[in-house]
Amino acid sequence: MNTKNILVAPLNWGLGHAARCIPLIKELINQGYTPVLASDGNALNLLKKEFPNLIALELPSYEIEYAKKAKNFKWKLLKNSPKTINAIIEEKKLVKKWCEEYDLAGIISDNRLGVYNKKVPSVIITHQLRVLSGKTTWISSKLHQRFIKKFNECWVPDFEKKPNLTGKLGHLKDASFTVKYLGPLSRLNILKIEKKYDLMIILSGPEPQRTLLEDLLIKKIRFLNKKILFVKGLVSDKQVVSENEHITFYNFMTSAEIEKAFNESEIILCRSGYTTIMDLVKLNKKAFLIPTPGQTEQEYLARRLKKNGHFPYSKQEDFEIEMLDEIDFYKPFLTSEKEQNWKQLFVLFERE
Repeated sequence: MNTKNILVAPLNWGLGHAARCIPLIKELINQGYTPVLASDGNALNLLKKEFPNLIALELPSYEIEYAKKAKNFKWKLLKNSPKTINAIIEEKKLVKKWCEEYDLAGIISDNRLGVYNKKVPSVIITHQLRVLSGKTTWISSKLHQRFIKKFNECWVPDFEKKPNLTGKLGHLKDASFTVKYLGPLSRLNILKIEKKYDLMIILSGPEPQRTLLEDLLIKKIRFLNKKILFVKGLVSDKQVVSENEHITFYNFMTSAEIEKAFNESEIILCRSGYTTIMDLVKLNKKAFLIPTPGQTEQEYLARRLKKNGHFPYSKQEDFEIEMLDEIDFYKPFLTSEKEQNWKQLFVLFERE
């Protein structure tokens, strides 16, 4: 008899990949499956906090680090690539072992390139069918597509047709693998509650850029006469809350708290990470974006969303607090969202 255990394994690169897997994990449970969680670092901690009753397994770290300077971003990734390749090889071995140990009926990997098995229906979730890397985009895209082909299906969390969020990132003219569009994936919902904060700042992403932006923004907002909520994006065992005049600081928030905070805030200041963008769109929020320096994908998304009139943005080193006034000239992205047929999507895992 076919068991219903599904391995769900997001990449630990900031909290975005784990966060966007939360609605998917909930849907698997709704449809009678038992998710088995796997990741490392903060991503694994987040999933454990959200789903304390599910099995949570540790995968090797890709050891992704950002450079302090944007121009060194690609070099730093290249320097770390042997560690990443070793992690991919290691996770393939672990997944093979877990397939038998947990009698897996399916595998869902969010951007973890070694989390698949030829004997088990395997899906990769990615919004990057093209990997933008400047002059090397063609080769980084070809390499990524080679990995995608090892999976039975590729699920893209975006709309298939225009208007969509990812543009050339998530759309190919003729893909040589099976692509299914999920629509944006967000763990958040619109709540009818009163506004409490003029501005919510939410940080995410790997170090050292997360800390660099935190330090920059604390200096800039100190004299801003507004009620501000500042979520640092530091997941730890204990939640730390502190108040400093008009600013309330949290080291991290649970999904329920973030949902409430987004809904209580007039405007949002955040990275242009794709998961955050999906949250903004789902909640119909006004926001200002600051891409992670050197991360071509975030820079592309911010530029595209500004050009299409949805969100203003600034480079980190150019940001001034007065720029938040630009938000009034932009209109949030409005969706004509169709409900996803999850039962139909999960048919892949019903193979005998």
